[in-house]
Amino acid sequence: MTSSVPSSSSQFLSLHLLETLVAVLPVRDENGAPKSIVYGGAERHMITSQARRRAERVHTRNRANAGIGALAGRGTGTRTREWALITARELTSEHGWEPEEAVRTARAVIEATGLKFGDPGKKTVANLTKVLLFAPSDAGARIAAHIEEQAGAVRAWADEYTAAQAAAAAAAAAKKKAARKGAAAAQEEPPGTDGAEEGAEPGAAAEASAADAKLPALSAATRAAVLTALAPRDAIDIALYGRFLAEIADSPNVDGAVQSSHAFTVHEAEQVDDFYAAADDAKLDRKRNPKPAEKTNALDFLDAADDAGAGMTGYQSLITGTFYRHAVLDRLKLRRNLRTAGMTEEEAEEASVAAEAEFVTAFVDAFPEAKKNSTASTGSLPALVLAFEGERPYNYAAAFQNPIDENPVGGGGEGPAGPAAVRRLLKHHAFVSGRRPDIKAGRVLTYDPQIDELLDTLKDTSALAVTSAEELTA
Repeated sequence: MTSSVPSSSSQFLSLHLLETLVAVLPVRDENGAPKSIVYGGAERHMITSQARRRAERVHTRNRANAGIGALAGRGTGTRTREWALITARELTSEHGWEPEEAVRTARAVIEATGLKFGDPGKKTVANLTKVLLFAPSDAGARIAAHIEEQAGAVRAWADEYTAAQAAAAAAAAAKKKAARKGAAAAQEEPPGTDGAEEGAEPGAAAEASAADAKLPALSAATRAAVLTALAPRDAIDIALYGRFLAEIADSPNVDGAVQSSHAFTVHEAEQVDDFYAAADDAKLDRKRNPKPAEKTNALDFLDAADDAGAGMTGYQSLITGTFYRHAVLDRLKLRRNLRTAGMTEEEAEEASVAAEAEFVTAFVDAFPEAKKNSTASTGSLPALVLAFEGERPYNYAAAFQNPIDENPVGGGGEGPAGPAAVRRLLKHHAFVSGRRPDIKAGRVLTYDPQIDELLDTLKDTSALAVTSAEELTA
């Protein structure tokens, strides 16, 4: 099986973007603080590539499912721990199974295929896989259809499987309890007497016993059906962004065709800790509508004291700045991924062209949704997008190793970060293009009229101005 990129195109499509964000918090660390890195001797705000990639992936999936864009109607993937629950819902809604039996059977089938599940004693995780699995969105429906088709055999096997699990768990619990009693008795005996084995972990043997329990094997046909359902198949976003699944050795992993960098500010970090006070509507209503004087009593002053102040106060960190980010699409790998998933060469070529167009759209339009309601961050548009082709990826982060000084140009600075970053990025691109013959003429897109005017004043940008995201890709 061979795959190739059309002779008129290069293997890699490099995308570079500058965007200015004001008072937002699209990602944060475990303490709720903005993420940052130190680069060029200065602290910079950072938006992680993971956050951007998920935003792009979900943007692509939602448009495809809604019948919008180049991938309208094509298969996409879902990343979740809830495949047993999704399968059970299909069994219940489409095939008339009882909910409890559906969940028990779906969990058993998927677990016996090789995926590990949460602690059965904890309802919140009992039917969730321990790892997120990125699989085609119709995987649950396919697994449910096979279970229904083989209902008699699968039901009998599932009953035997769950009974064996329950027996193993009971034996393990009893053994663990006995081990604890033995350990307690040993502590009470005088030194030198026989007791529990020195250094033994009371629960270790019990856990090993449960893990080593002999459970009935899933039939080869059912296991193959589950693996086929979970395989990448025609899910375009899995071919783009890849997936890794270590728990099932014979389930294919996919090395994604998209590489994404972390976004960082082109200048030093600027953060503000915003104090907020949230009003309590009921308190304010009482203050606006006090009791008539004849209905008050001596204790009403206590209620008045309770009504003072806000209902809740706190701080939230907000960041502002102009960010640079970069991504690259490996066109050859995308086609290989789709061919490996089962497409013909013609199907893979057609899907790859559509996937590239939608990837570019998502790169430009998608934005992480954290704090979107309180900051309206998802309405941001890029100041500049630069796209070009080459025989290798090109990352232009080095253009911003020295942080931009936003002091006035007359005072030794570079002026506002947005225009200054555009000048730096395009100057860097023109310089590199003159020394790398594989780089084809680039294309630039802006949604900022000031940047559009600036582009007219620049002498050599090695890029053609376009007016839509669709024109960024050849």
